[in-house]
Amino acid sequence: MVDSTLNKIFSAKMTDHDFNRLSEFVFEQSGIKMPPVKKIMLQSRLQKRLRELKITCFKEYADYVFSKEGQKNEIIHMLDVVSTNKTDFFREPVHFDFLNSHVLPEFMQKNRVNYNMKVWSAGCSSGEEPYTIAITLNEFKRSYQRFDYSIMATDISSQILQKAVTAVYKEERIVNIPLELKKKYFLRSKDKEQKTVRVVSELRNKTNYQRLNFMSDVYNLTDTFDVIFCRNVLIYFNRDTQEQVINKLCVKLKTGGYLFIGHSESILGMNLPLEQIKPTIFR
Repeated sequence: MVDSTLNKIFSAKMTDHDFNRLSEFVFEQSGIKMPPVKKIMLQSRLQKRLRELKITCFKEYADYVFSKEGQKNEIIHMLDVVSTNKTDFFREPVHFDFLNSHVLPEFMQKNRVNYNMKVWSAGCSSGEEPYTIAITLNEFKRSYQRFDYSIMATDISSQILQKAVTAVYKEERIVNIPLELKKKYFLRSKDKEQKTVRVVSELRNKTNYQRLNFMSDVYNLTDTFDVIFCRNVLIYFNRDTQEQVINKLCVKLKTGGYLFIGHSESILGMNLPLEQIKPTIFR
């Protein structure tokens, strides 16, 4: 009986009607656009949820998602599966170079009383971005002892946030990081067969994680920030949603603070309280 149910799940096909219902709901809940070309991807990713719920077809799954119980229990699980979480350490390195050479010296010059820089990694995925920020800031702190920092990191996926908190990565993920930084900030697993590393507690303790949906009316974070990284997130939204998201981010950005977006993204022509400093860097 169990094998028969599993076979039905593995062979379940998503109809166009199922896809339209689910993709529209994903857009309403998260702002993530899902054009028809992503139907097979959505089918493949949601089969895991069908297996766990012992549901044998996508119509039944869609009905469950829209039910009162599904609205309460399934939405977060579905968005965990749907959201894309590709990232790397020191991805788009020009941003970290600019942070180190321009933003940090400027911050020290302006803030002669409060040296605690606050940074938000919005759409942090599995933690590579906030830990890269932490490495950059910690290296700066070694030369300026009065400087300190804290990092808030958010994502819509609870599952991926747990990976970020754990901060364990395959060794291959840090292959391009300079050896000196590897030695300082990553610990190899004692189990030689694991071939994993963990970010040192010094950086983990500087980084706080919280679930946040960009589609929320207000971003419920207590701090305002000197720097916000929101990179390679906007590409999943349509232009109106992009503008709404950036304006809500700006509410949390201090006057004179910096916003970094991804190299494949553009916010030019939007009604935003920002000036462009470089192609993907704004103040």
